[in-house]
Amino acid sequence: MNAYVKHQVEPIVRSNLDFKLNEVPRFWFDGDPFKTRMFDALSLTFPVGERYFIQSVRALRDKIVDADLQQRVTDFIKQEAQHGLAHDKMNDEMKRQGMPVDQFIEYLGGHFEYVLKKRSKQYNIAMTAAAEHLTALMAETFYSQKSTLSGVHPFVRALFAWHSIEEMEHRDVAFDVMKNVGEVPENLRKFALAYTTLLMFGFTFYRTNVMLKHDGFSITQRLKMSVTGLPWFIGKNGTLTAMRGQYLDWFKADFHPSQHPVIRQYETWVDTLAETNDPIAAGEAFWQAAQ
Repeated sequence: MNAYVKHQVEPIVRSNLDFKLNEVPRFWFDGDPFKTRMFDALSLTFPVGERYFIQSVRALRDKIVDADLQQRVTDFIKQEAQHGLAHDKMNDEMKRQGMPVDQFIEYLGGHFEYVLKKRSKQYNIAMTAAAEHLTALMAETFYSQKSTLSGVHPFVRALFAWHSIEEMEHRDVAFDVMKNVGEVPENLRKFALAYTTLLMFGFTFYRTNVMLKHDGFSITQRLKMSVTGLPWFIGKNGTLTAMRGQYLDWFKADFHPSQHPVIRQYETWVDTLAETNDPIAAGEAFWQAAQ
């Protein structure tokens, strides 16, 4: 493996954070139904998805002999569990708005249950490590520029800021489990990111359309929203398109997540939370400190 500079921060377990999600308006992203529901559709997968990640890592835990990696796995599991609880609350707000959250969760839960039973431990840890790479990149992409989330309600922006911070803190845990004890072939590792990306965004686009339908928008209105809104995410100069360089690094033979720097204003969030014990204030400071 080629030498590289490692950019790492230690996972810290934080619990009982209140983001006051019951005070957030229906269309919390600049009043835009499409952008709001795209993020909602992504968010609602987190509780069941992160439980899958935990199970994938736990399935290989008894093979880990390195004490440091064992501790990082413990913290990873605790952090992911807290993420699930927080996004459960966001899901509850979507249910209150009449969204078919339970149907989505039931389908996803069935999917993850199937792959845990029918696919190998190698497959599941590869998919988990790939998903962690993807979510860590999204965290960096959404918060590196202040303008990106300027129209987002501060409480939701704070929720995603906290989640982003912890994704950066444990972004390499599943990867290290995969590399150290997973016995995952290189072709499976590379396939996992491509397939995870297809599944994640395919499901997200589908759920967005269904949620907008439940909001009362006609098929014509939804098509217009998609044509107008999708370029913000994946157009030539789209927000997610901007992460393609770091995304493609995954396919290099000597890749490791810690090759990528931690977001510049990471310490701002950590210090503000320590000073105020207020995750909303920390999220606001984190966002304000972006470029």
